[in-house]
Amino acid sequence: MAGETVITVVGNLTADPELRYTQNGLPVANFTIASTPRTLDKTSNDWKDGDALFLRASVWREFAEHVAGSLSKGARVIAQGRLVQRSYQDKEGIQRSSIELEVDAIGPDLRYATAQVTRAASTSGGQSQASTSQPAPAATTDAWTTPGSFGDDTPF
Repeated sequence: MAGETVITVVGNLTADPELRYTQNGLPVANFTIASTPRTLDKTSNDWKDGDALFLRASVWREFAEHVAGSLSKGARVIAQGRLVQRSYQDKEGIQRSSIELEVDAIGPDLRYATAQVTRAASTSGGQSQASTSQPAPAATTDAWTTPGSFGDDTPF
């Protein structure tokens, strides 16, 4: 849709995703991403943490089950989605609102971790089978700095 606010957030999960089911059996996973900016203090040459942003997020359907089965508390993630504002009434009857992220895509931040990807079987009527990709062996040399290591292939 036009006019939606799409953002990308990099941060850590504050708890395991909470997987629940609606009355109609529709899966939904809710979780919070904590994103803390860091800046280099040039006078002390130390990294300083800024104020953390705690952003509630949700995913639906099979996506919710994939997230709940793959990610856990402390995982560093990259999430992209749409900001939505929700209005609600608290226990004292006061009208409040909150901003949440409806996640379109999420995955582990591979800068700080490794991951093994397992393709999920399709439930949309196709006859896809689950397949697993094996992690590549660790490289012993840096292909970007070793002359001629790519032959005729483009390195990207």
